[in-house]
Amino acid sequence: MNKLNIQKKRRTIRIRSFVKGTKERPRLSVFRSNDHMYAQIIDDAMGKTLIGISEKTLDTKDLSKTEKAKALGLALAKLAVSKKITAVVFDKGSYRYHGRVLALAEGAREGGLVF
Repeated sequence: MNKLNIQKKRRTIRIRSFVKGTKERPRLSVFRSNDHMYAQIIDDAMGKTLIGISEKTLDTKDLSKTEKAKALGLALAKLAVSKKITAVVFDKGSYRYHGRVLALAEGAREGGLVF
């Protein structure tokens, strides 16, 4: 493994050591690929995904990647509030809290989620 992959794996392990989802505060997990973003709300105590959504399900053809991420956060928050989930724990994984990950978090907060 090269140095960047080792650093990424260490960040993931460090974040997961203290970010745990419960029934009251499930975990909002983010995955970022080069083309799309995916977000899930997970109850770690039960081991179940409560809500899963991606940019592919949204109609955001003419937006930039950052704007799509913000729209994804808003859509996720709307689904979560409809299922009576208002508070979550944010799990950014191995990604830095910057750019598209930050935009998704801001969109989720604007939509009504608290973390």
